[in-house]
Amino acid sequence: MADYRPEMGSEEAAGAADLSGKTVVVTGGSAGIGVETIRVLAARGAHVISVVRDRPKGEAALAEIRASLPDSAIELAVMDLSDLESVRKGADAIAAAHPRIDMLINNAGVMAAPLSRTREGLELHLGTNFLGHYVLTARLMNNLLAAAPARVINLTSSAHRLSPFRLHDPFFEKEDYNKLVAYGQSKTANVLMTLELDRRYRDRGVRATAVHPGLIDTELGRYFTEEEMVFLKGGIPEGMGMKTVSQGAATTLWAACIEDFGAIAGRFCEDCAVADEISHPDENGRGVLPHALDMDMAAKVWALGEQWSGE
Repeated sequence: MADYRPEMGSEEAAGAADLSGKTVVVTGGSAGIGVETIRVLAARGAHVISVVRDRPKGEAALAEIRASLPDSAIELAVMDLSDLESVRKGADAIAAAHPRIDMLINNAGVMAAPLSRTREGLELHLGTNFLGHYVLTARLMNNLLAAAPARVINLTSSAHRLSPFRLHDPFFEKEDYNKLVAYGQSKTANVLMTLELDRRYRDRGVRATAVHPGLIDTELGRYFTEEEMVFLKGGIPEGMGMKTVSQGAATTLWAACIEDFGAIAGRFCEDCAVADEISHPDENGRGVLPHALDMDMAAKVWALGEQWSGE
């Protein structure tokens, strides 16, 4: 049984880690747990590149961090993860400016949006949460290898329980669209991408883990109806309410700062612990289902990432 610590906050999770000299890229740096993740990493000496879609929002978030950490080393990079040309352009600029990248935290995402398509015509959740980050990771891989040992932390969700990867119809071109299933599929894809990334690159010094932050009241949930929020809250472990932003960022920061990253690489983490593997959704709201840990499917999803992106 995992030693879950759901009440741990971001500062405690990061502990006394010294990240001086480390370069870290974090997507989704304009709001929510992305801002808190960047703040805590910068406070521990990391040089952080905050990746955002909306420059004014990103600049406002960084100004707030700099107000409390005037000596912090933080810069902004702008790209739209739902537009692969934008990802390529933005990633190449980061890669050129930072030959060595010690850590990539793929934190950004879209959740439960109405049916929409990326610029390439792919369903929005899968095209953004999975494929946008797949291309970003591919474009920065040489920089991660140059800094090895390096870490990739992909944010996923307990919503992976809502859908396995839908090989038969990933973009809802045959079946009716369901926004929760679409979101769930993309979060399953994030775990599967993590497993294959770790398998492919661990011998070369780049390891990866998948992190579920928990249910947090941030603007990411803006598309949920009141009824859907009630449904989602049913998956919160007994005795726990929705997490604060600090608690939501904690597992990411725990993974970023833990000394023995190899102990959590290639795994699904939540509440500052490696999650238990479960055979079916249980009442306590925790654990990872088998369809998100299928190595054969992980290889297939990686191959689809290559096919859809050309990377």
